[in-house]
Amino acid sequence: MATQNCEIIVGRKLKYGQSELLDSLHDQATENPNMPLPRAVYLFPGPDALPFGEVSCMHSSLDDAGMDGLVLIVFDGTWKHAKEMLVASLSFISKFAMSVCLDFDVAADGGTIFDSELILRKESFAGCVSTMEAVARCLHVLEPDGPDIESSIIEVLRAMVSFQACYLKPLRPRTKLLKNNAGKNKMNGDGKKSLYQ
Repeated sequence: MATQNCEIIVGRKLKYGQSELLDSLHDQATENPNMPLPRAVYLFPGPDALPFGEVSCMHSSLDDAGMDGLVLIVFDGTWKHAKEMLVASLSFISKFAMSVCLDFDVAADGGTIFDSELILRKESFAGCVSTMEAVARCLHVLEPDGPDIESSIIEVLRAMVSFQACYLKPLRPRTKLLKNNAGKNKMNGDGKKSLYQ
């Protein structure tokens, strides 16, 4: 099961010497640069990233093992921090891993807390999901019991978001701002708007 094979690397940059698994993938790729497909993928949306579904089809068609042994690399943090970690790690991971992403649409607005029970803040664009939800979707494809794993992870995420949502400040009108705007919009006796009241 994926959770038993999970390795967490704490830091801002992946580099040689931090992980035996990643080091072995790096060594295999440098010794055999003509490998047909990498045995690792890193999950991050971008113009060069292949949709995850396409990668799973390519691996399944090449060998009987399919997705067995495929290593999923995920950067966890805010969008800004995850991007910084990816950029800092590219010189190492680009030698043995391919960039993949879930479906997203930069041209469409992202969802809000009102659109889904899995969202706590405004998404950058359509298709953005939390790291936890992205991993759940990938494991759905990678693991033999993927649907059950995805369901379990989403259930935990839903509970976490529900708990955190209890502590969100309710959306209320900003009374001071409303008073200031109301004062600016009052009319003078001569029918002109007064800027100062």
